[in-house]
Amino acid sequence: MRKALAQNPNLLRTLIGLGLTLIFLLGYAVYGATVSTEYYIYSSDSEETNHDMDSSQRYYNENSDSTTWTWSVDVNTTNLSWVNLSVSSLTEGTLVYISNAAGYYSHPSLGDPDATDFSCSDNCNFATEHRINSTSDSIEIIGLTDPDPSLRGKGTVYADSKEEAIEKARKIIKTNFSESSFSITIVEQGDKTVEPNVVFTSVSEQLSSVKMFEVDAATEFMWALAAVIGCFSMVLVPSFTIYFAARAKEKKLELKLEQAKIDLESE
Repeated sequence: MRKALAQNPNLLRTLIGLGLTLIFLLGYAVYGATVSTEYYIYSSDSEETNHDMDSSQRYYNENSDSTTWTWSVDVNTTNLSWVNLSVSSLTEGTLVYISNAAGYYSHPSLGDPDATDFSCSDNCNFATEHRINSTSDSIEIIGLTDPDPSLRGKGTVYADSKEEAIEKARKIIKTNFSESSFSITIVEQGDKTVEPNVVFTSVSEQLSSVKMFEVDAATEFMWALAAVIGCFSMVLVPSFTIYFAARAKEKKLELKLEQAKIDLESE
């Protein structure tokens, strides 16, 4: 490198200028590839409906000494995603059933914020009827019409235009559950005259927004620039370190030779 610099005094300036130019060009290329995207993010709003559960039917079975309460509720099946049943004022050992002819997905851990290693797509059970045996005075059964998370909240679609992205997002969210009627049955031991407190809600999704996937341009550019600088530093820094170390050693040797020459002349 020393010989090269001796033959071309501007080589150091050329290397630095070339390095900075490549850093800028590669950084901009990474930034451009990051923001030039055809992915769109869509969002949906959940519309919750609390259904009237006043019209119950009671039946007492003397043989089994049990009281059965039944309710029937119709829901709007357009884009239906969730059904939630909460029952309170129960006695221990009460059986609670919720059924639908089309079938739906449910699991005891569904909706539990403390559940670990749980995924409804893998763990939820699909059945026309789900039941639970209460161990306290209240229970909750949560059901999903489909465990696919893209049907609720947020998701992404690949499209050439925003109009196409909107159309694809609507097709994903749009679901028509085939059976609108849900039946709720509660079986308590003994001759009960006070019906349990039942709350039944259904949740439907509505497309709210579709926008192109974007990133913070300044932040992404700085990360790209830092990555390219790091790559070039791995090549340039060792080379310049060796060069400057050689120069320092050479100057030190020149000083020693000059001092030896002075000593010889003084003798």
